[in-house]
Amino acid sequence: MPSISIYAELIPQSAIRMLTPFADKAEADGITVYHLNIGAPDIKSPESAPKAVREFQFDHLPYSNSAGTLSLRKALVEKYYAKLGIDITPDEIIVTNGGSEGVHFALMTVCDKDDEVLVMEPFYCNYSTFAALGHLKFVTVPTDIRDGFKLPKAEEFEKRITPRTKALLICNPSNPTGTLYTKKEMLALGELCRKHDLFLISDEVYREFCYTDAPHFSAMHIPGLEQHVILLDSASKRYNLCGARIGCIISRNHEVMDFVTRLAQARLCPPVLGQVATYGALEADESYFAAVRREYKARRDFTIAALNNIPGVYTPTPMGAFYTLAELPVPDAQAFCKWMLTDFHPDGETVMLTPAAAFYKTPGAGMNQVRVAYVLEIPRLQRAMKVLEAGLEEYRKINNLL
Repeated sequence: MPSISIYAELIPQSAIRMLTPFADKAEADGITVYHLNIGAPDIKSPESAPKAVREFQFDHLPYSNSAGTLSLRKALVEKYYAKLGIDITPDEIIVTNGGSEGVHFALMTVCDKDDEVLVMEPFYCNYSTFAALGHLKFVTVPTDIRDGFKLPKAEEFEKRITPRTKALLICNPSNPTGTLYTKKEMLALGELCRKHDLFLISDEVYREFCYTDAPHFSAMHIPGLEQHVILLDSASKRYNLCGARIGCIISRNHEVMDFVTRLAQARLCPPVLGQVATYGALEADESYFAAVRREYKARRDFTIAALNNIPGVYTPTPMGAFYTLAELPVPDAQAFCKWMLTDFHPDGETVMLTPAAAFYKTPGAGMNQVRVAYVLEIPRLQRAMKVLEAGLEEYRKINNLL
């Protein structure tokens, strides 16, 4: 029997979806599963998005430009990024198959085999897949749940930089922690990249979901770093168009964009109907984002309070995105999460969470942590938290953990 490649064996399984078969089985058995494992919110997209798709007339569906339709790129430049004070041209933006392809393209563009990329740990677990695809190495800079995963000191980055270090990859606000980096912190990261001539790959997918008075400070706003910054973005979270699979990669470095163009040409084009929906979504005004932020802030406030009221549970208060990492009073969060789906269904309900160990590279780190996505309306979050609390009590009792 032929064997698959060793290379293929390096690709990690998605921690976010690894327990899906158990959730599917529970739902097939009539169990209500509260999905707090994945960033798939129940917030409605702006009406202008489905309206654009409904009104799109075609008798066949051709490829678009590999970089995305010029109309969408112009609209992104003029209707969205200009409002943020990000001055770019349509030639400096390439539409991707979701934000994930943008991450892949960025890493392939700046790294050779065995090169190194600095990442703050914990980090979005799917980044590891793209590192494996590129045969490159993530070098982690640890952060601590007990101080809210705050930015490490400069020396923590400095001592990990080697001749093979090519880039610093950040997510701001962070998935999975919800950490939001301030203007001062972003300028410090920019200075680090300038000093060591590193690329700064900045994943800003959750930019619109910040819960502070200060506005989000983009890597594109760091002065003098124009040739170093690669910005990653997505319509998925901003407009809740996850299934449209439309993201983008932006850089003022034309050498970077020339190579990304070749990668984009190899996969032909991003989804055309997804581009149509995103073009329509750009008609949404600030009132849409303001209402969504208020709703997420309310969900965050409820979820953080509810989690910290469960005996033995601790989570900091995230200042962005719609995730938090929480410590549970169990030694193996993955075993607990699976047990919740397979064995614990009070009143026909259970909760699905994401075990957090896969967000860490350090062996043994995050074993007692889970990522919680507060993406459901508050009444459903209330039920989920009650089920989670009861599940932890029962699990600890039967496993002699009390």
